[in-house]
Amino acid sequence: MPTSPRNTAAKTLAFELPHYDEVALVLQGGGALGSYQAGVYEGLAEVGVHPSWVAGISIGALNTAIIAGNAPEDRVKALREFWNAICQPADSFGAFAAQAATAFGLGDHARKWASMWSASRTLTEGQRRFFTPRVPLPIPGFDKRQPDEVSFYDTAALRKTLLDYADFDRINRGGIRVSVGAVNVRKGNLIYFDNTKMCLKPEHFMASGALPPGFPAVEIDGEYYWDGGLVSNTPLTEIIEDNQHKDTLVLQVDLWSARGNLPGDFPDVSERTKDIQFSSRTRAITNLLSAKQKHKRVLKEMIDLLPDEVRRTHPLVQEAADLADGGAINIVHLIYNNKFYEGHYKDYEFSFDTLSEHWSSGLEDIRRSFTHAEWFDIPSRELGFATHDIHRHQIPPGAQPGVSAEVPETPDTPEAPETPATASAKTRNAGAPAANKRAAAAANDQSNTPATAKRTRSRAKTSTLKSA
Repeated sequence: MPTSPRNTAAKTLAFELPHYDEVALVLQGGGALGSYQAGVYEGLAEVGVHPSWVAGISIGALNTAIIAGNAPEDRVKALREFWNAICQPADSFGAFAAQAATAFGLGDHARKWASMWSASRTLTEGQRRFFTPRVPLPIPGFDKRQPDEVSFYDTAALRKTLLDYADFDRINRGGIRVSVGAVNVRKGNLIYFDNTKMCLKPEHFMASGALPPGFPAVEIDGEYYWDGGLVSNTPLTEIIEDNQHKDTLVLQVDLWSARGNLPGDFPDVSERTKDIQFSSRTRAITNLLSAKQKHKRVLKEMIDLLPDEVRRTHPLVQEAADLADGGAINIVHLIYNNKFYEGHYKDYEFSFDTLSEHWSSGLEDIRRSFTHAEWFDIPSRELGFATHDIHRHQIPPGAQPGVSAEVPETPDTPEAPETPATASAKTRNAGAPAANKRAAAAANDQSNTPATAKRTRSRAKTSTLKSA
């Protein structure tokens, strides 16, 4: 795999991360797309950002093992070696077909052909240091086996690969908190294997990536586990719930975009279905977080109105005060953008060329994010929550010419709290004649337009993303 491009901006970009109580790296599942996350981590290492907590699902769990299982100065090298090990070089037939297509003036088609050919090889041959075809396959209805034997592929090779590139003694020493999610096959519950609560082994990470029916369930302490993505493809909520009273920076690295183009054929439908199914629903989660922070703010203001004696002595008020007290949450969201040559097979296309392009995309996205240093500031206590995304206002890659881009949703930060001035204005409006009330309502509607909201956020010095 080629080395990463030199960061020419690094010489002039002085980046210093504010002091957060927790810096969490959250890695989504997505198979072969996971080298995008490795590129993001290289960009973090370039500026000296070292997460205190790494959490992952599926391929994100495998990347988590490599990151946490190596010393900081060795992590990028270990990630590169791990991905080189589980990917396959181009073979002579695939290379010849791509060259022939290029010779006939079909350059883009050549890249698509090479990608499809690589994916088809994975289906038939597997990836030797990751998974291999199971022979013979169980016969449905006649050959009943244990859950760890019912799959199209055998993942025994993955255990040795993890041991080759990750030090599990280091993982369990707890220098970095590690959490990986898997689903209990019998109960259907999503659980997180966490190095602060148990000793983690390769099987815990393999269980997080055991997506049926391709991969077999993994047995741990008498229970069988499947890929955590069956329930939730991101550990974001686990991070947030555990850090309610801490100032937390979350670096959320997703491999599936919830937004995309309308499908035009069955392969497009298959790809779009995967995108929607495995995307993190991060917008829904962040909307809930925004509302929760607003409720906390209102609750705290109500408590401040109570008499001192009640605040000091009443147990319900003390419980409410604990609920209202919370740290600030800042989510920097990085989402892999599909390439023109990719299709429904993109999560099992393990060629070296594609690996390199995914890695470079992740590295470029985090480098661009660091040019917006204000995105990494701790949100104010009044707001309590912010989210940023380098791709939020971009037209989805591959969008058809002449088709309008999707209008971005929701602002980057929740609405600002009510000030004494606005409260006074509301009081005056309440006593005004009906005509004045209608005028005030119209003015209020105008203040809620996207353009006005944008100016308000700009004055508040919250970041507004420009089209890249």
